[in-house]
Amino acid sequence: MHISKQIAAYTVYYEDSIQFALQKINKNTRRLVYCLSDSGTLEGIVTDGDFRRWVVNVHEIDLQKPVREIANTNFVRARLDDNPQHIEALFNSKITSIPIIDEAGRLSAIAWREQQTMRFGDKEIGDDKPAFLIAEIGNNHNGSLELAKRLIEEAAEAGADCAKFQMRDMNSIYVNGGDVGSEDLGAEYTLDLLRRFQLTADEMFLALDYTRQCGMVPLCTPWDLESLSLLNDYGLEGFKIASADLTNHDLLQAAARTSRPLLISTGMSLEHEIQESVGLLRRLGASFALLQCNSTYPAPMRDINLAYMHRLKEISQGVVGYSGHERGYEVCIAAVARGARIIEKHFTLDRNMEGNDHRVSLLPDEFASMVRAIRNVEEAIGSGSERTISQGERLNREVLAKSLVAARDIRKGETLDQIMIDARSPGRGLQPSRLKDLIGTPARRDLRAGEVFFESDILGESVAPRKYHFDRPWGIPVRYHDFSALTKNVPLNFVEIHFSYRDLDHEPSDYFDAPTRLGLVVHSPELFSGDHVMDLSSRDQGYRSRSIHELQRVVDRTRELKRYFPETSKPLIVINAGGFTSDYFMPVDRRQEHYDRVASSLAKVEAEGVEIIPQTMPPFPWHFGGQRYHNLFMDPKEIVDFCEAHGTRICFDVSHSKLACNFFGWSMQNFMQDVGSYIAHLHVVDARGHHDEGLQIGDGEIDFEHVGNSLRERAPKVPFVPEIWQGHKNGGEGFWLALDRLEKAFAPHDVQRKQRT
Repeated sequence: MHISKQIAAYTVYYEDSIQFALQKINKNTRRLVYCLSDSGTLEGIVTDGDFRRWVVNVHEIDLQKPVREIANTNFVRARLDDNPQHIEALFNSKITSIPIIDEAGRLSAIAWREQQTMRFGDKEIGDDKPAFLIAEIGNNHNGSLELAKRLIEEAAEAGADCAKFQMRDMNSIYVNGGDVGSEDLGAEYTLDLLRRFQLTADEMFLALDYTRQCGMVPLCTPWDLESLSLLNDYGLEGFKIASADLTNHDLLQAAARTSRPLLISTGMSLEHEIQESVGLLRRLGASFALLQCNSTYPAPMRDINLAYMHRLKEISQGVVGYSGHERGYEVCIAAVARGARIIEKHFTLDRNMEGNDHRVSLLPDEFASMVRAIRNVEEAIGSGSERTISQGERLNREVLAKSLVAARDIRKGETLDQIMIDARSPGRGLQPSRLKDLIGTPARRDLRAGEVFFESDILGESVAPRKYHFDRPWGIPVRYHDFSALTKNVPLNFVEIHFSYRDLDHEPSDYFDAPTRLGLVVHSPELFSGDHVMDLSSRDQGYRSRSIHELQRVVDRTRELKRYFPETSKPLIVINAGGFTSDYFMPVDRRQEHYDRVASSLAKVEAEGVEIIPQTMPPFPWHFGGQRYHNLFMDPKEIVDFCEAHGTRICFDVSHSKLACNFFGWSMQNFMQDVGSYIAHLHVVDARGHHDEGLQIGDGEIDFEHVGNSLRERAPKVPFVPEIWQGHKNGGEGFWLALDRLEKAFAPHDVQRKQRT
């Protein structure tokens, strides 16, 4: 059990809306909120289960109703003066948290049963969370508030989650108040530095305030009870206890009784001392994490012993971290790979400045490199769940793997034999390991030599196009070469022709001999010869000019296509306008200049008779197997501003925007509300996590009924295609399956009513 006074993330007021309460429940990951009166009195609790019970018992779901209508008022609580043992006894298999109230009934703290996570400000630390990265400024400000602020700014720019300082009352700590003249040489040097390089209490509080202003969590190490009291009165989010004070039980007890989370370094300590301190902290219900540490400056690699983190985790039964004093940052990366969820590393602007800590500190660019490396390692660690195929592997599997194909012409009904089947690239059908599933079965269809076998050739079931009932026009993506096969006898409204850069060299008359009755949308290539990826926002004038030239070629070809699609007077051209970076996201304040260059580039394209529409983008788009960081046409506010400023409309890619919402923590509903009136065209496809786009409907996380309702309100009648990755295979089977699954979400109101009845 641990007791925390950090309650803001877990509280709502009785008159707040149910929707607001649900948003808090989702954000705090504890799946509950406590409901307070205006005076802070605890009135009730709302959990996921309370919401579900309310939903099934009401005729109309109105999320704007006050949360008091669903709050449970029958719950276990404790009082501030209850001892920890009494509170511990209140937990059971169903109760994971206990609110603690004062004499007036106001919520003062929350007791949590387990210590799997801890929170500093808005940063949650846990085994399934990103590592909490601390820039240990300590006394490297050398007594200057101005230098302290520069260090804070550089730490924030380098990607630190936290900037940490140290605070001492010299008279409280040292014999004779740290009189340097009475100490040995080593102590004399250290005490002289500490006395000269202190910030006053008021300066320290200004530094901590500035840390918050720069978007980081401020922390500080109190070296004595007086400093702890000052920092607690200031309202610090938590405390760091130095290795030297792990055996200082008076300081530990006082820190634990603040009910704030604690980070405790274990350098210079024996295991029985660590166990004694952990036992004390547990009895007091403290939230704490142990940091593996070797308190030598600099620490030799042979003495660091990262493997001991595993033992610290066994002792503490909580998250563990690493506080490093070695040169470089390789050990910090290794610590994260071994499970450290907290990393503390000294930070300076100049290693030649006076003071021991500067020698073992990282410079800003080194700290930034460490942050990037740690985040890459965290992403690479992944999980131990069942292996799936990544987006890049899907692309390469198609190109490099093999499929089972007909070795000769095969008539429907023939019994398949091994001699009739071969394995050839590309890998777009059944993998060679499925050969045993085909042998001995009758051929389900006529196959020409070289034609690929699919799952339906085993199951005998395939999805075919039919008449669909949608509330808007619909089409499918096609290429020149499969246009006729995919559109024959299919009751669609239009096609979205996807160009490759090679297609631009072909005359439309090579594929069309007469006008069709279909509408036309064109999807521009992203990749062009010479590995040129279209980027209308590039700072490189030559690169941008090439992109403008290639887009002009797309426009010219589209105008030539119009005579074969007379139903469409002004075809839409979907583009990825660019704005990618290779290694990291560009700063937000640099995006506007890139949007301005996109607008300038589009103005140079002679686009009479067509309409160019940028598509919404994911944070990590895949360009032919290579991952990049995207920056433009992701943020709904920026999209609206661009459309307003330049009279532009967009292609709303549901999959791309869901990935952006997942990554940045945005509401998909609010995203659609914001951009809805600027949508000219829709790509409808599923997504999962931060990277998996192009998934079959139902294979990802998107609630398409919700999407359908929002688009019906904000973008009625806007046409869509199911842009399923590889949906064209096996006669468009992926498209037809997607349309089957979308019919309920995108059906007209009268059809929806019939479906419900």
